[in-house]
Amino acid sequence: MPLTRRATTTLASLALIATLLGMHSARADQLDDIKKKGTLVVGVLGTDEPLSFIDPKTRELIGYEVDLSQAIAKKLGVKLQLKQLAVAARIPELQQGHVDILAASLTHNKEREAVIDFSLTHFVTGQRVLVRASSGIKSLDQLAGKKALTVKGGTQEPNIRKAVPSVDVVTFETAPQAFQALQQGKGTAYVNDEVSLLDQYAKLGAAQSQFVILPQSISVEPLALGIKKGRGPAQGSGGRGIA
Repeated sequence: MPLTRRATTTLASLALIATLLGMHSARADQLDDIKKKGTLVVGVLGTDEPLSFIDPKTRELIGYEVDLSQAIAKKLGVKLQLKQLAVAARIPELQQGHVDILAASLTHNKEREAVIDFSLTHFVTGQRVLVRASSGIKSLDQLAGKKALTVKGGTQEPNIRKAVPSVDVVTFETAPQAFQALQQGKGTAYVNDEVSLLDQYAKLGAAQSQFVILPQSISVEPLALGIKKGRGPAQGSGGRGIA
């Protein structure tokens, strides 16, 4: 891992630990529980390259948020258990205590502050739209009445609806499924976080000429680690959407 990435991962992991060790005794109790069981259970997506995805060769979960989770577990002196979650299941899994924290491409916003707490922001991205070149679409307003594909349970859907109220949104369980549907001609546009969308676009190879990334960004997404409500300090929201 490059030095800059290692430094960022270490700082972010320390920020979360500082959150857990903060003013409220509930957070200290959670930290004690994690240390007592000897395992940190982290909810990840596993479908959002480069943040968390499955290595095609080893079939293991890797990525920036996996590295971050490993750094936190190491700092706490416990084993790491990664639990792959669907986008829509992230917050319910945390609330029900099935995971200790979320490292799952989770946007920190005011709506979510009502139900969970957050660590400091560890990554900032935006959301962009990829369209089929044959559609002739050059700007967001031209998506009116067109079918846009995206992942279920994230902020991509409400953000694209806000940007283009008359757009027809179809959601899928995972972003890769939505992206594949676009390639199969099941929609005109695909919406995702910019970092992941650019990664998917780069892998199209010669087929890139069949698609165009619209120049406008529809949101700014500050990603953070999710913590069960009451176990982390309320942070000011830095974004408008839910990734």
